[in-house]
Amino acid sequence: MPKKENFFNDFADKNGESDKPTKDVSRTDFPPNFVFGVATSAYQVEGASKEGGRGPSIWDAFSHTDGKIRDKSNGDTAVDQYHRYKEDVELIAKLGFEAYRFSISWSRIFPDGLGTKINEEGIAYYNNIINALLEKGIQPYVTLYHWDLPLHLHETMGGWLNKEIVKYFSIYAETCFRSFGDRVKNWMTNNEPLQTAVNGYGLGRFAPGRNENSSTETYIAAHHQLLAHAAAFSIYQSKYKEKQGGQVGLVVDCEWAEANSDKIEDKIAAARRLEFQLGWYLNPIYFGEYPEVMREILGDRLPKFTEEEKKLLKNSLDFIGLNHYTSRFIAYVKESPEESDFYKAQQMERIAEWEGGELIGEKAASEWLYVVPWGIRKVLKYIAQKYNNPPVYVTENGMDDEDNDTLPLDEMLDDKLRVIYYKGYLAAVAQAIKDGVDLRGYFAWSLLDNFEWAEGYTKRFGLVYVDYKNGLTRHPKSSAYWFLRFFKVDEGKNGKSE
Repeated sequence: MPKKENFFNDFADKNGESDKPTKDVSRTDFPPNFVFGVATSAYQVEGASKEGGRGPSIWDAFSHTDGKIRDKSNGDTAVDQYHRYKEDVELIAKLGFEAYRFSISWSRIFPDGLGTKINEEGIAYYNNIINALLEKGIQPYVTLYHWDLPLHLHETMGGWLNKEIVKYFSIYAETCFRSFGDRVKNWMTNNEPLQTAVNGYGLGRFAPGRNENSSTETYIAAHHQLLAHAAAFSIYQSKYKEKQGGQVGLVVDCEWAEANSDKIEDKIAAARRLEFQLGWYLNPIYFGEYPEVMREILGDRLPKFTEEEKKLLKNSLDFIGLNHYTSRFIAYVKESPEESDFYKAQQMERIAEWEGGELIGEKAASEWLYVVPWGIRKVLKYIAQKYNNPPVYVTENGMDDEDNDTLPLDEMLDDKLRVIYYKGYLAAVAQAIKDGVDLRGYFAWSLLDNFEWAEGYTKRFGLVYVDYKNGLTRHPKSSAYWFLRFFKVDEGKNGKSE
């Protein structure tokens, strides 16, 4: 297990300077054209689940199933952005962010997912958001799929387990490009396909809640998500790129994997862990094939690409979106204690302590989330080195507090640890840019407290507090005001940051 002091010395030696920021990070530490935004997703914030012609999604069904959501809640109302988008756009503008990453609900556009009849009310709703953003000078960054598959596609054909899904996703993607692409210039096809594959089709913790054949379904769901991404990218390139001039990316998620010791088996285990996270999705796009280590370990459980599919996948993105929250030390174990086939196959243990027993970083509310700023710099450098320095956006980064309605509001708003988190992570992101990483933007997760999937409303990731007991009123937290100062610090003539 690494010693903390040594680790930071090593880090300094390897990278030319210490990882610990010597001064507060500010907007001037980033290139002038660097984009700063906030992010949300449709099912987590929109609500209005039965309004405006929207059809049900797999998350509607899953969240209404007993025992699936910690606090027995659902996204029927969520934080009601459907009715309050103008107020939320105003908040984004007041806080100084210049971009908003949000997702479109597939079943708001095609209620049954099939693409036979467009729901014009859904189109109108997203037009309204996009136009409201642009009026305030805020750029829309749109995710096409953030986990909320139309329920009909799951019930009638198995959702991501059926290759036909690629056709339906293509119709949906093209409808969005055609309807919104005159104003939307930044598209993400799929958000965290790993989470859909592993938690949706492997462990059953996320919708659609499948875990019966996890050793094969996990990899089939991932395979079809990759093909759907490539098909949507190809449609944009051939039909819309020239006229609209936008760009299309894929959003992957990755915890940094730091070898737990200098032992060769720990180093190999850490490298394997990264291949199972990033390589699973990026290797087919950059190298035409799944990582060799995955093919060796998984054998026939891993689907194969046809030559035609390899061609379609090759270089099928304009940028990588990276969602990153935390890091772990990785040690080799022959028999992993993890419950899912996906984790067992990696033959590793994830460790959250330094050698002396101290935590890798301060713990946030979620059991998996520790504050480890140095990890984001390492992931970004890894992507740059392995994939020939592609354009990257950090599309999600943030931490959560436990919901606690016994605390007075002013205490809930004073989110000191979140401020520390953003200071540390943004300083590390600025260092990654100095290291030569082609990083174009950064999105904080999340604009608002919201429906945190299987955790319901028990966890709060927002820069803005949502009062669930009092009409969903919005209250910016200390972290929101920190960002406001961060953006304004270089505007002040006297150099004061307050």
